[in-house]
Amino acid sequence: MKLVFCGTPRFAVPTLEALIEAGHEIALAITQPDRPVGRAQEVSAPPVKQTALAAGIPVTQPDRIRNNAEFRAQLESIAPDAIVVVAYGRIIPPWMLTLPRLGCINLHASLLPRYRGAAPIQWAIAMGEEITGNTTMLLEEGLDTGPILMQRALIIRPEQTALDLFDEMAIAGAPRVVQTLDGLESGTIRPKPQNHAGATLAPLLNRDDGRMKFAEHTAAQIRNRWRGFQPWPGAFTALEGKKLIAHKLSVAHGPDLDLPTSMPGQVVVRDERVLVACAANTWLELLELQLEGKKRLAAAEFLRGTHLATGMRLG
Repeated sequence: MKLVFCGTPRFAVPTLEALIEAGHEIALAITQPDRPVGRAQEVSAPPVKQTALAAGIPVTQPDRIRNNAEFRAQLESIAPDAIVVVAYGRIIPPWMLTLPRLGCINLHASLLPRYRGAAPIQWAIAMGEEITGNTTMLLEEGLDTGPILMQRALIIRPEQTALDLFDEMAIAGAPRVVQTLDGLESGTIRPKPQNHAGATLAPLLNRDDGRMKFAEHTAAQIRNRWRGFQPWPGAFTALEGKKLIAHKLSVAHGPDLDLPTSMPGQVVVRDERVLVACAANTWLELLELQLEGKKRLAAAEFLRGTHLATGMRLG
């Protein structure tokens, strides 16, 4: 088929590579403009742009697509059979949805209708899900509300972070897109409406999502949120007015440690271990910490250089 591909980050690259490998003609790759990245803020091309150019695929990076007459004329002149959208980062306008004969096919990293939105991988882990998956769907004007084409489940392992799962889901999703295009062309795949009553949302993350709220969440819930919010916004709290980042943490079992019933956020320091009381009398162990302006340290080393004692409160 003649395709147009829309995508930006590394997550979209395996699908683009799979489409090339399958022999489809990628007439155009659409991606976000080059942007500054990292601490040095050096301008860098998105991974999809780099992959497309290496494969000899034309690339365009419009600042806007909704009311862009030149961009619209470019796509209309291509007349693609389908537009494939994977983590592009922009809302596809109505004129673009109706342009290809097979529609706009999207790879979404959840088992829709659960976790609609910009951060499905992060929120699935943060909410303690044990199973997630990839969905291919037809895009429509609603937020991830379009008909389902294919779904494939994936197990979330207990130690996996969002960073781990991103790569696994990107690789697993790529062949699903190829199969979806084959099925649409042959008529063996028929769009299936979503059950909107079962929908949940996975909104874009913000900095405050990483704040550890010891009174609201159990230790297991905080650990799940830490896993889900890697690499950003992570998990953090405050120690005497300074930001304290937890780079590694685990659930501590209170009865085994003979820990007292404590107010959420209260610290117990024992055998060079940092334990924090959470909701429902559960306990979190902070394994690697970093105080604002200081280096990242293992708990034992952190305690040797920072005043943190039993009875103090975090938050």
